[in-house]
Amino acid sequence: MMVRHLFLVACALITVGTTVHAQTAAEKALAAGKFTLVAPFPPGGPIDTLARVLADGLGKRYNQVAVVDNAPGAAGNIGMDKVKRAKPDGHTLLVIPAGNLTINPTLMPKFPFSIGKDFVPVAMLAKTPNVLVAHPGTGIQSVPELIKTARARPDSLSYASPGIGSGLHLAGELFKAQTKVELLHLAYKGTPPALNDVLGGTVALMFSNLPTVLPHIKSGKLVALAVTDDTRTPTAPDIPTMAEVGVPGIVIPSWYGLLSPAGTPADVVEQLARDAQDILAQPAVREQLKAQGMTGWNLQTAAFGAHIRDETARWAQVIKARNITME
Repeated sequence: MMVRHLFLVACALITVGTTVHAQTAAEKALAAGKFTLVAPFPPGGPIDTLARVLADGLGKRYNQVAVVDNAPGAAGNIGMDKVKRAKPDGHTLLVIPAGNLTINPTLMPKFPFSIGKDFVPVAMLAKTPNVLVAHPGTGIQSVPELIKTARARPDSLSYASPGIGSGLHLAGELFKAQTKVELLHLAYKGTPPALNDVLGGTVALMFSNLPTVLPHIKSGKLVALAVTDDTRTPTAPDIPTMAEVGVPGIVIPSWYGLLSPAGTPADVVEQLARDAQDILAQPAVREQLKAQGMTGWNLQTAAFGAHIRDETARWAQVIKARNITME
C-alpha cells in the first residue's frame, strides 16, 4: 500500500511539473489574444501557404482565432509596414521571402525600413531550390558547355528574370561574376512571361524556382543544368549542384522567414520560434510543403538574424559590383 501511495504521489508531482511547464509566461501571453499572420503578397504561392500553415497551427496550439492577412503592394512594403506598426506582443507576425530582407534594403533607394531595428527575427521557415535551365535549342547540356559557349561568343546568350533586383536576377549576376562570362539580362514583369519566352526559345536561359520549371524539365522542354543549393534536392536528385559542376559559391535557394515587430519580448520570440518549428515538423505539414517544392529550414532567432545579415552583405556586394539599379 505504501508503495502504491508513493507511486501516486510521484505521478501527481509529474503532472504538476508538466502543467507548470505548459504555463510559462510566454505561453500565457501568446494564449491571451488572436494571431494575425501578415503575408505581404497575394493569395497563392509559398508565402501564403506558410502563413496559413502557421495560422492553423498557432490557433490550435493556443486555442485562439488565427487569421492570414494578405496585404500586397509596394513590393511587399505595405505588409511589412503593418507588422512594423503592430503591437509587439507576438500576435502579429510577418511571413516574408528572402529578397525583402536581404536585397531590397540595398537595391531600393528609399527603402523605408531598418530590418535590424524595426523587426525581430523569429525563425527561418522553409526553402525552395532554384535551378538554372536552358532551352534545348541552344544545344547546351551542362554548365561547362554553357561557360565554353558564352566565352567563345560573348553576349550571344541571354537569360530571363522576373524583374530587376529579384533574387533570380541576382543569381544570374553572381553566376556571371563567378564564371567570368557575359550573359545578356532580360527583365520581365514576373515569372510567367519570362518563362514563356524561355520555353519558346526567344531567351536561352533562366534561373527559376525548381517547382515552377520541373514539369518542363521532365517533358524535355527545358534542360536542367544545376541547382543553386549546397546539396541535391530530393525532388530532382539527378540535377547536380553548382559546386559539383565546377562553380562553387552559388548557393542561392529561395527562403522564407518569420518576423515580429521590434520590442517583442525575447521569451515570446523564442517560444514562437519553437512553435513554428514544431508546426512545420508535423508529417502532414511536411507533405504539404513538399507538394510545393519546399523543405523546412530550422534557423531560430539569433542564428536566423545572423543569416539575414550575412546574406544582406553578400547581395550588397553583388549589387554594387554589378552596378544594378532599380529602373
